[in-house]
Amino acid sequence: MTAIQTQAPAVDQEEMRRARSQRLERIGRWVVPLAIMVLAIWLWDRICVWNEIPQYILPRPGVVLQTLYNDAGLLFGSLLVTLKITFLSLLLAVIGGVGLSVLFAQSKWVEMSFFPFAVVLQVTPIVAIFPLINIYVDNQTAKLLLCAWIVAFFPILSNTTLGLNSVDRNLRDLFRLNGATRWQELWHLRLPAAMPYFLGGLKIAGGLSLIGAVVAEFVAGASGQSSGLASRIIEAGYRLNAPRLFAALILISLTGIVIFLVLSLVSHLILRRWHESALKQEG
Repeated sequence: MTAIQTQAPAVDQEEMRRARSQRLERIGRWVVPLAIMVLAIWLWDRICVWNEIPQYILPRPGVVLQTLYNDAGLLFGSLLVTLKITFLSLLLAVIGGVGLSVLFAQSKWVEMSFFPFAVVLQVTPIVAIFPLINIYVDNQTAKLLLCAWIVAFFPILSNTTLGLNSVDRNLRDLFRLNGATRWQELWHLRLPAAMPYFLGGLKIAGGLSLIGAVVAEFVAGASGQSSGLASRIIEAGYRLNAPRLFAALILISLTGIVIFLVLSLVSHLILRRWHESALKQEG
């Protein structure tokens, strides 16, 4: 009886220590990056002051924020143009990547025949492909959309294909023993099993679609009121308007972070009730 009583407080202390460690980890996950970010911004400001760096070379953070506020109409209008290309290319990448992955899963011959072409598109720099797109495509929006789609397409295709081919063989044999057709096996077994892989590829493709849209705008050299953020960066660079250039860069970075967080939340909401990775996060 005494041994049991002595053991119980030790277990309770261990549980309390573990809970305290988890609580500190949760707090530190947000506090530490924010503290480092604040320190980096402070150092940026001090470097500008200590070295008396001109505004057209390296503006202070306050000047950048003021420019972001003053030029909000222009910059956010350009952001909407970039976001339109980003989300359209991501949507096309999802439709094309998942559709082609399903075909690959149904036929090894189709996968062996067409997957190398997808790899070629992925490894070829978009700046090398764009001159051909510029020759064959007349519409400016279609050019940008095609460039961004090429960048975002491969992660969806490769991850979903990997997920469809990673189903447990015993489960596949069980489906076949019970007389399931290939499409029933695909719908009820392979697609649910591939969902975590697809969502992982979607998070990667979300950032790549934004990068692809910005790079496409740089390569295309689009200008005018209907142009995206990349064109504002080019314009600000020509005019030595460093505050606007930095404001546009910060806007692009924040947009990429928001896209990643939203897609991560979508992934968690879909997987939280049944997949091991989301269950661990909740625990």
